[in-house]
Amino acid sequence: MINFHIITVCPDLVTGYLKESIIGRAIKNNLINVQVYNLRDFTLDKHQKVDDRPFGGGPGMLLSAEPILLAVASIKEQTKGKKIKTLIMAPGGTEFSNGLAKKWSRNYSDIILIAGRYEGIDARVQKILKAEEITIGSYILTGGELPALVILDVMSRQIPGVLGSGDSLEEKRSASSENYTRPEVLEFQGKKYKVPKVLLSGHHKDIEAWRSLKNKKGGLRSF
Repeated sequence: MINFHIITVCPDLVTGYLKESIIGRAIKNNLINVQVYNLRDFTLDKHQKVDDRPFGGGPGMLLSAEPILLAVASIKEQTKGKKIKTLIMAPGGTEFSNGLAKKWSRNYSDIILIAGRYEGIDARVQKILKAEEITIGSYILTGGELPALVILDVMSRQIPGVLGSGDSLEEKRSASSENYTRPEVLEFQGKKYKVPKVLLSGHHKDIEAWRSLKNKKGGLRSF
């Protein structure tokens, strides 16, 4: 079982996702464990302030180092002796991939995911923790909660039992970015849209070849 620890100033953005569908069942079945930490619980400021203006000027605010460091220290106190990977969600980080998900799911029992907000995080956090900065793509989000959940989701799929069957992993079979279900002929606004004949043929070799071709054109299926 992998333990995920998500540090965020917006815990409600995370907890809702964890209750539903495959991830919700994986937690219920003790295949993964997820703990969400409200960063404001670790600030020493009486007003629970966790951000401040950046030195050198510029727009926006940065998450302060101390609350994050205290949160991580608390997690590490709970997980002594375990193999821990600490990740900071950052636009300029290493791009996340299925390869990294497989590697981390094999090598670590605990994953700490630090979700940034505003203009980012005080750079000393990464230096002190020797954390790896990670991104899920070449775009900017309003916070690190979505990337943290993406990493959790992709890694969870690598754990036996989470998907119910290892055959459900798209990367292990000829998944297609183009799929169809009933009805065989869909009528919409006066036009008819048919399922490709090869999928109705019953010839599994031809169907796998068609799916493999679609996979190459469309890339690995993703949401």
